[in-house]
Amino acid sequence: MTAPVVDFARIFQEHARFVWRTLRRLGVAEADADDVCQEVFLVVHRRLAEFDNRSGLRAWLYGICVRRASEYRRSAYVRRERVVETVPDDGAPARQEEAVERLRAVAALEVVLAELDEKKREVFVLFELEELSLAEVAQAVGCPLQTAYSRLLVARESVRQAFARRAAQERVS
Repeated sequence: MTAPVVDFARIFQEHARFVWRTLRRLGVAEADADDVCQEVFLVVHRRLAEFDNRSGLRAWLYGICVRRASEYRRSAYVRRERVVETVPDDGAPARQEEAVERLRAVAALEVVLAELDEKKREVFVLFELEELSLAEVAQAVGCPLQTAYSRLLVARESVRQAFARRAAQERVS
């Protein structure tokens, strides 16, 4: 029996949002996420013929995202200050309390995720945010199931403690 033909356009259509969210959660700045996402899909296009579907498409895509995000974080471009000619004038609608609170929560989560070591962050993001099964997570990150479970438990506790510290600091302020 031959393997099913995998269509690049369909992969892009169905998984571009997953790739973009994954890159953001792996530390790629929002301003650069589209470019790094494009780099991921260039790799997918180039290596699609080699894809064997052993671990699943999302796991394969995640592995590519991890490598591209890691290269992005190591690049000098990320560490340089970006100067703009004018300050953006972003207006906000009158009823913005919920939107502001949501943005604060997302920003807080990004800070907390950045504090986790890479292996724990990968497992936490895939399981808790992308809702992959723990078996899929283990395949995606290339570790035994029990190791993925252990990393998830430690990551959950780290996240819980980080948010508890933030809440305590806010009460003091």
